[in-house]
Amino acid sequence: MSELISLIVSVYNEEKGLRQFYDTTKRILEDMRAGKYPALKCTYDYEICFVNDGSTDESGRVLQELKGADQKHVTVVTFSKNFGHEAAMTAGLDYASGNILIFMDADLQHPPELIPEIAKRFEAGFEIVSMARTKNESAGSLKNLTSGLFYKFINKISDTQLIPGASDFFAINDKAAEVLKCNYREKVRFMRGFVQNIGFNKTVIEYEAAERVAGSSHYNMKKLLKLSVDTIICFSDMPLKLGIYAGFAAGIMGVALIIYTFFTRGGAPSGYATIVIVLCFMSAVLFMLLGIIGEYMSILFREIKDKPIYIVRNVEAAEVNRENRDT
Repeated sequence: MSELISLIVSVYNEEKGLRQFYDTTKRILEDMRAGKYPALKCTYDYEICFVNDGSTDESGRVLQELKGADQKHVTVVTFSKNFGHEAAMTAGLDYASGNILIFMDADLQHPPELIPEIAKRFEAGFEIVSMARTKNESAGSLKNLTSGLFYKFINKISDTQLIPGASDFFAINDKAAEVLKCNYREKVRFMRGFVQNIGFNKTVIEYEAAERVAGSSHYNMKKLLKLSVDTIICFSDMPLKLGIYAGFAAGIMGVALIIYTFFTRGGAPSGYATIVIVLCFMSAVLFMLLGIIGEYMSILFREIKDKPIYIVRNVEAAEVNRENRDT
C-alpha cells in the first residue's frame, strides 16, 4: 500500500538554506518511498510543494533549479507579491494533492527527521498531528516568554484551546484538509488555530527547534504583536465584554465615592483630586473600549471587502501531483 505525502513549505527570502533543506528532506522521503522504515506499514510517495511568497532574493531562481532537477516530486507555487506566511500555507493547502499534508518552514528549525514519526501517527488512526515546540534557543528569552504568555492568555479567553508551544509545523489528512480548504477562508488567518478548531482525532508530537540553517526570523516583535491581536480577536469575543466589567468596576467605585463623600461632607471642601482621577480613569476605559471595537470593525471590514487571500503568478506542479489529481 502506498500513500502520497505533500510537504508544504513556505519560502520567503530563503535562498541560502533552500538546497540544504531540499537535500535533507528528500533523503528522508526517498527512504520512506523505498520502504526503509520498518516501523511504517506503508510506503510513501511524496511531493515537496514550495510556495514562493514574493521573495526578493534569489529564492525563485533556486526553486526553479530544484524544480528542473526533480520534475516528478517538486511543485513550485509563485505569488505575485508577498502575502504573508498564513497565505502561503493556505496556497499549499489548495494546491497540494497528498493524502497527508505536512506544513513546515524551510529553515530546518522544524526537524525533517520527524516526518516518519508523523506518518506512523497517521497509520495509527490519527487525522491531525500537532507539533509542540518545547525548546527554541535561537528565538531568545523574550520571544519564548511572550509566546508562553500568549498561549496561556488565549486559552483563558477562548473556547478554542491551543496546544502550548504549537507551531506552524503540523500535519493533517486529506479529510481535515478538505474542511480547511472549503470552510475556513477568512482573510485574517491563524492556521494552527484553525487546525485545533475543526475537531478530528488529534495527537501531539513534541520537538526541540533546531538551529536556523541560514538567515533570520521574518517575524519581528511588531509582526508578532499584530498576529497576536488578530488571533485574540478572531478566536475570542471576550475583549468586547470588557465594557460590562469596566462598567461594573466603575459602579463600585461610584458607590465608594458616594460613601466617602457622605462621611466627609462636614469637613473642609475637598474632592478635586478624586474627581480628576475618576474622570481620567473613565476616559481611559472608554477610549480603550473604543479601540477594541475598532479592531473588531477593522477585521470585519477586511472580511467584507473579500479580497483574495493570495494571488498566484505561476504554478509548476509535480508529476505525482498531476497524477494524483487525475485519479
